[in-house]
Amino acid sequence: MKCIGIIPARYKSSRYPGKPLVEILGVPMIIRVAEIVAKALGKENTFVATEDNRIKDVVERYGFKAVMTSDGCLTGTDRVWEVAQQIDADIYLNIQGDEPVLNPQDILNIAEQKIRFPNHVINGMINLDANEDPNNINLPKVLVNVNNDLVYMSRLPIPGIKDDSRVKPTYKKQVCIYAFNYNELKSFGESAEKAYYEQFEDIEILRFFDFSIPIKMVETTSSSLAVDVPEDVEKVEQFIKGNLK
Repeated sequence: MKCIGIIPARYKSSRYPGKPLVEILGVPMIIRVAEIVAKALGKENTFVATEDNRIKDVVERYGFKAVMTSDGCLTGTDRVWEVAQQIDADIYLNIQGDEPVLNPQDILNIAEQKIRFPNHVINGMINLDANEDPNNINLPKVLVNVNNDLVYMSRLPIPGIKDDSRVKPTYKKQVCIYAFNYNELKSFGESAEKAYYEQFEDIEILRFFDFSIPIKMVETTSSSLAVDVPEDVEKVEQFIKGNLK
């Protein structure tokens, strides 16, 4: 079974232009993510999907493969769909390009769960830690049922709390590793527009609800630490320094 990892990397980010090329301790962030994916899936199965030649040039200079995609992709998953039309695989893993401290084992676990649940989209999640604020809109919060099927995902704290005197719930956040098959990506990409709630939340996985494609959430072994704004770079660098062996 062929499984490939695709890292969407858009240069023209509205919140942080050029983010994939920001250096994390001297290494471009997109390369740090590519190295993690390569540890899990092999360098030959690692691809960066981008609309910008500056990113392509850096990726190839480090010996990784780049796939050029259009400038009009609505989301990273739309960019992955464009790659799927060019490269045959059984499982397409979408790994966000702003997650430079992911555990390679989590990528493998997501792929294994896709084999186990072939008719589900697979996505990662983990509990918020004590230093993370559920009200932070940069952290999509996850609500699942007892079988870890996704009920909803929101930038607001979910579940909501009616009675503040009660014990607070355990909040979970999304970890941006996804697994799809070709037909799931086809449904997503050919919709050509964002779903109604996707537009408000700016959470692309919500689009699959409109196609009645179930989503299975998988606990990851370590927390993600995404670079959403320039201030996050220092936090990531400190994390890496603290975990150097």
